[in-house]
Amino acid sequence: MVKPKTEEEIALLRENAIIVSKTLAEVGKAVAPGVSTLELNRVAETCIRDHGAIPSFLGFEGFPAAICASVNDVVVHGFPSDYILKEGDIVTADIGTLYKGYNGDSAYTFPVGEVSKETRKLLDVTKASLYKGIEAAVEGNRTGDIGYAVQSYVESFGFSVVRELEGHGIGKEMHEMPGVPNYGRRGRGALLTDGMTICIEPMVNAGGKSVYLDRNGWAVHTSDRKNSAHYELTVVVRRGKAELLSTFDFIEKDGTIRF
Repeated sequence: MVKPKTEEEIALLRENAIIVSKTLAEVGKAVAPGVSTLELNRVAETCIRDHGAIPSFLGFEGFPAAICASVNDVVVHGFPSDYILKEGDIVTADIGTLYKGYNGDSAYTFPVGEVSKETRKLLDVTKASLYKGIEAAVEGNRTGDIGYAVQSYVESFGFSVVRELEGHGIGKEMHEMPGVPNYGRRGRGALLTDGMTICIEPMVNAGGKSVYLDRNGWAVHTSDRKNSAHYELTVVVRRGKAELLSTFDFIEKDGTIRF
């Protein structure tokens, strides 16, 4: 049994979630052809620190940057680098914070300029599958209900869900129990109870579900080198309807950030 968070703890997690959400929006403003992923990392780290938080990914088990910047066939954990984004690329920014002893974690896949119709479909389906999973994150359900909701939606469009990676609980530690797979069977897995805080994060491949680990020990690529998309939000399990802590509103509403 995973211990639910108190309302005081949830309030601290919400503060982190808003910082991460605003940082993702700042990164999104910087995404454009001709921009390096290292520049996206700089934008994110500056924004995080300007809010008094610490970039929790930096140095985590040796990770060398403040964000994961995963381009095209990189599913997760891409290193920011001198790579220059090109028209038609996609780039996932996955960002974590540590603030007042608690963690924030969220991810968003950005199109770079104009992308193909198939790539746009991949992004739309992956993001929609996240909200399908969130709909299942209610008291009395199990993690398998979340995974089933994501998987069944994704596969109905001919895309694939990565099996080796999953969402997770979050709190004082970045990764806590329970694990939250993006596939599964209804009624299976950890029981969801009111006050549990989890990150739901579908990782969806345009082609097959098979992936491999880069020789750098971090970046995960699709085996067929087709694109992969990744969206993540932090939620609180509640009775009847999950509560969102992080949000994409800062990215998608009007693009204007007011701190």
